Amino acid sequence: MIKLILGNKGSGKTKHLIDMCNEATAQSKGNVVLIEKNSQLSYNIGYKTRLVAADEYGIKGYDAFYGFISGMCAGNYDITDIFVDSTLKIGGSDMDELADFIEKLNSMCKISGANLVMTISASKENLPERIAKFALE
Repeated sequence: MIKLILGNKGSGKTKHLIDMCNEATAQSKGNVVLIEKNSQLSYNIGYKTRLVAADEYGIKGYDAFYGFISGMCAGNYDITDIFVDSTLKIGGSDMDELADFIEKLNSMCKISGANLVMTISASKENLPERIAKFALE
């Protein structure tokens, strides 16, 4: 299942993501992963959450990002939840590419059983219609 936390810069998306991540970590019987652009959130999440800095792995673009996430799920079947902060900074600002990425991730999540939550600095009206349905209300 995919959920998108939407809003403009400074609207509290990251705080909401951190709260959801910490709650998932407390309840999960598996592994919880938080992917961010760099390592700024290390003091905001619980020690049981796996923090991954995308910059350290050279992830640029949605194809590389999808390969990275699907590879994590393929290599670790215990991942129950994946949280992604600053999605557009990691993958790029092209909304059609973002929509393709999210649709591919949605299919992967159905296979792996992982829940995926991402922050996106955009309003629901600015998203392609095919992915607007994933927005948290």
